[in-house]
Amino acid sequence: MPAQPGSLTLSPTGTFEELSRLAKEAGLTAPRPGYYIAKTIAGFAMLAGCEVAFFLIGDSWWQLLTAVALAIALVQTGFMAHDVGHKQVTTSKRRSEILGMLHMNVLLGVSYGWWVNHHNRHHNNPNNLDKDPDTIRRPVIFDVDELPAKSATAFGRFVIRFQAVMFFVLLGHESVRLHMSGFRAAKAGILRSARLELGLVFLHAAIYLTVVFWVLSPVTAVVFILVNKVVFGIYLGMVFAPNHKGMVVYRDDVELDWLHRQVLTSRNIRSSRFVDFVYGGLNYQVEHHLFPSMPRVNLRRVRPLVMDYCQRHSIPYVEVSVWQSYAEVTRFLAKVSDEARH
Repeated sequence: MPAQPGSLTLSPTGTFEELSRLAKEAGLTAPRPGYYIAKTIAGFAMLAGCEVAFFLIGDSWWQLLTAVALAIALVQTGFMAHDVGHKQVTTSKRRSEILGMLHMNVLLGVSYGWWVNHHNRHHNNPNNLDKDPDTIRRPVIFDVDELPAKSATAFGRFVIRFQAVMFFVLLGHESVRLHMSGFRAAKAGILRSARLELGLVFLHAAIYLTVVFWVLSPVTAVVFILVNKVVFGIYLGMVFAPNHKGMVVYRDDVELDWLHRQVLTSRNIRSSRFVDFVYGGLNYQVEHHLFPSMPRVNLRRVRPLVMDYCQRHSIPYVEVSVWQSYAEVTRFLAKVSDEARH
């Protein structure tokens, strides 16, 4: 079971430096270019298959199946962009930016520069209620201390009251939030190449909308877009939801070293090859947070090493089934909501 929020179990022994040395000696931190070339080809093939099906089916309500398939293919594209951003694919900053903008700005319509900034801050401070943007930007609360800041409106209070359900419901509009994130980042001065990034996002939108409304009738096109965006948001959100929600949360006044900060706040999902594909390797969340630049394909191999190290040093390591992970997230959100009402 995950540690309760605020309850930190720190081992007097064990260091990330030692664990990192063991992973390097096992050859698990080395680049895997062949793997990522194959993954890139497979990803483009999935997208191409969806496009071919879209044009072959034409103006038909059967296109809603294509909308679902395309959403799945786009999330898989997002996983590749995620790996690029972590320098798993290439350590070259220039090549990473090109690949990142191709996969994220052009294919997904999301700012790569925004995402790298946002996601790196999350990795440095997972579940830190003062610094983790993944907890700050959510309308739900993870600790009763967040209630005043997030309950200023009637809608905010409604979300918090029923957040065990609303958290998942609101995933349906996650794609809209992602599309708009680049514009907010540009306004805040975060993007280094704002014109290029936003130009590519507009290019994505122009191509996507032109193709959809060219092939489909207006009503079918609108429904296609809604289904595609909602499925994309729910799928992506359901992948990220079990990773940290319901695990230890903390504030800036708590000092944690890298090893404890990553392990205590992360939850693994018990894996199979199918789960690895569906979750894009993020089911190995503990290992990914410890070694963010480790190629995705090596996370399965480093897992036994990390589990053994944590066991030897009495560091809580959480791994549950897919369904248990969502049950724990739901119970945690319901518990915090109930505490906020009382």
